[in-house]
Amino acid sequence: MARETSYFVQAFVAGRGGSLKADTPIACKTATGALRTAERLALSKLGVIAFSSTGDPEMGDYDDEPAVIFREGELPSAFD
Repeated sequence: MARETSYFVQAFVAGRGGSLKADTPIACKTATGALRTAERLALSKLGVIAFSSTGDPEMGDYDDEPAVIFREGELPSAFD
């Protein structure tokens, strides 16, 4: 079982009725890359979160709680 860490950035924009709408998630190669991408997106998005998740991609088995690298702005309650 080979475990690896994946890094993602998720940005949010205004949706209908004042709700937040998720943009397409961005996969990054490193934590530094995820941080830089998130900081750049935070300038133009309502909310941004960068996180990592460790697990076995072949088995689809990932940790329950991702590690947050960066968060800014309005985020859905699932990210509290």
